[in-house]
Amino acid sequence: MTLPNFDNLLQKYARLITETGVNVQKGQTIVLQIAVDQAPLARAITEEAYKLGAGEVIVQWTDDALQKQFLTHAEQKYLEAIPSYKVDQINDWIEREVSRINIVSSNPNALAGVNPERVALYQAVSGKSMLELRKMTQANKISWVVAAASGADWAAMVFPDLASKEEQVDALWDQIFKTTRVYEEDPVAAWEKHDKLLTSKAGELNKEQFTALHYTAPGTDLTIGLPENHIWEGPGSHNAHGDLFMANMPTEEVFTAPDSRRVDGYISSTRPLSYAGTTISGMKFTFKDGQVIDFSAEKGQEVLERLLATDDGAKRLGEVALVPDPSPISQSGLVFYNTLFDENASNHLALGSAYAFNIQNGTSMSEEELVAAGLNRSQTHVDFMVGSAQMNIDGIKKDGTTVPVFRNGDWA
Repeated sequence: MTLPNFDNLLQKYARLITETGVNVQKGQTIVLQIAVDQAPLARAITEEAYKLGAGEVIVQWTDDALQKQFLTHAEQKYLEAIPSYKVDQINDWIEREVSRINIVSSNPNALAGVNPERVALYQAVSGKSMLELRKMTQANKISWVVAAASGADWAAMVFPDLASKEEQVDALWDQIFKTTRVYEEDPVAAWEKHDKLLTSKAGELNKEQFTALHYTAPGTDLTIGLPENHIWEGPGSHNAHGDLFMANMPTEEVFTAPDSRRVDGYISSTRPLSYAGTTISGMKFTFKDGQVIDFSAEKGQEVLERLLATDDGAKRLGEVALVPDPSPISQSGLVFYNTLFDENASNHLALGSAYAFNIQNGTSMSEEELVAAGLNRSQTHVDFMVGSAQMNIDGIKKDGTTVPVFRNGDWA
């Protein structure tokens, strides 16, 4: 690693993830999911978590190559059922209200060449086994954070013109540190300031309580209904015990839940989507009464079909997020092929489940009550990017009047 002062920066990053990301509390169990080639960051996160008082840190190692071997060669019966010990583990996490740290670093095309039907089958089964934990996460009952680390194959996709793997990995680490404010003297204080700024934007939108948003751009003319008493959120969230945490690092968005029954028109994606180990690009969706009735992709059409077939909720929207085009990630000019970064360069939407906390009293509602309020329920939640410097968004009030929200890709 040739990035100057790298070890110190990595330790600062680990502290930021544990202190600001999941906000480790005394005695908590922390579950860290991270790739085997990111052991230095795993050790740093574990060290910082224990310094903050964690009761235990459980590290779950992942490996793209092993997963590809499994999905390619394992007998069908092992794709169709999750072993009971894994189900028991998930139930244990739920019971103990673990805080979750997920470090993404995978090659976006890690599963290229694997039969998409096998991938889709395994993801559907895994999604069912994780459903209750996903509900807890999407209701903010536990603290959680998704952050990134520089993997060699991923870095090669982002920086293909750099001469060596080492340069590519360093360049991606540099972007990760920039976008998460690690280069600041006090990254924790810098995040507090950032949180206040975006939370103020969310507050302005909450006062308006628009009944719908109207998106227009090249290839886009879409109206998205918003449920009554919807709540726009900034970066910071509070778990069931009132502890503040940051679910995504980096983040530049404010977001809410749409009314999944009131989405009409068409919209085009503006950045590639990395999903299920492949890249999907050039997507276009047509909605009627909230549901996708037509869709296409220039690349990854078959994978997109599988995604939309996950369940009925996969064909409806579960998130509406606003990100100004002048955001730092957008202005970098890079395509990261990773949703954590690309969604923070662009306005985005999500197919699948909505977050219960995006509506008043949603975290105490039953699944049936959430559906009745218009919030989508699904085993999946997949963001896709739609924003650009040419996008305009109008807020529609109950009396039919409109208020400019975005003009030419930025806050109006």
